[in-house]
Amino acid sequence: MGTVKMIPPKASFQPKLKVAAYCRVSTKAAEQLSSLAMQEQYYEKHIKQNPDWIFAGVYSDVGSGTRIKGRSRFKALLSACRRGKVDMILTKSAHRFARNTVDALKTIRMLRRRNVDIHFERENIHSLYESSEFMLMLICALAQDESYSKSEDIKWGLRKSFQNPNSKYYQRVCYGYTHDQEGKLFIHEEQAEIVRLIYEMSASGVSLARISAHLEDMGIPSPRGKSVWSKETLRKILKNEKYRGCVSLQKTFVENYLEHKQVKNIGQLDQCH
Repeated sequence: MGTVKMIPPKASFQPKLKVAAYCRVSTKAAEQLSSLAMQEQYYEKHIKQNPDWIFAGVYSDVGSGTRIKGRSRFKALLSACRRGKVDMILTKSAHRFARNTVDALKTIRMLRRRNVDIHFERENIHSLYESSEFMLMLICALAQDESYSKSEDIKWGLRKSFQNPNSKYYQRVCYGYTHDQEGKLFIHEEQAEIVRLIYEMSASGVSLARISAHLEDMGIPSPRGKSVWSKETLRKILKNEKYRGCVSLQKTFVENYLEHKQVKNIGQLDQCH
């Protein structure tokens, strides 16, 4: 009778996970940029130290989390996921990832279809499991509501400031003016001569293109120091009410706190003069 040969089962091979991280801060304030740099260093070290992971990059943005538009690195991360370059994303918390509930859930579901997991570290939630969706929806909704409250507080503060005749917003410098020692607007005589010339030429029917060419021939730099005066720059000077001796505030406003888009105030809100 022959001997029986035992063949051991093949060891299952578990491929390494391609892991990336996403960081975001809201502003370019020094302390926030310092925090962002520390997060980037932490995640790179954390991922590289795990023998089961492959470092797939750290993606960082500075700006609001209420919309994907404008977050170029976030979009680059999603593109990498679609191309199979990332299996898992690490991020500090759900509100760092997105404050817009609809955008957050659409992104999470898109990544789940591609078997890409997001680990929200603060909440200790993995998005790959459908059971986590309700909790993520709740967290993102709370973050979105927080953004709305902040937006309303900022609007209220601005409107109160606009109603104060000593507000700094009435003293913003434009071409032809400078600040005195108290921070008040004061005529910059050299620039004021150029402003008067622009108004005189426009009143005489001279086109913006000819005004621009004339200023260039005179060797007068634009308000931004360029040799050529753009038509838009000249148009803004000719429409600026400060040259008539008054100031109007709240000519534009943010209509939707999720989009951050400035729209022209044509009667929706009171203007301050």
